[in-house]
Amino acid sequence: MKTLTLIAGIILAASLALRADDAKPAPAKPVPDKLTTCPVSGDKLGGDMGKPYVFTYKGQEVKLCCPDCKKDFDKDPAKYMKIIRAADKTVKTDKPDKN
Repeated sequence: MKTLTLIAGIILAASLALRADDAKPAPAKPVPDKLTTCPVSGDKLGGDMGKPYVFTYKGQEVKLCCPDCKKDFDKDPAKYMKIIRAADKTVKTDKPDKN
């Protein structure tokens, strides 16, 4: 009887653990990067360099003109995040009023 109780307890614990994994929320989508130029080099994104190098930094999408700019970004991310977030605010406030 003790063995049966132990097996039932293990099965119950395993099923609860599986349900807990299903209940985890999906990761949030990163905030889009609105810049059309690389915040590191100033080059136009999608120009001669091809598709931008895209990654997520602390919940913010970051677009750079090439992977080489990532090295400079990593040296001072706060500097470049200011540029990206300032562009996001500008895009939001530049939209005309609907009134």
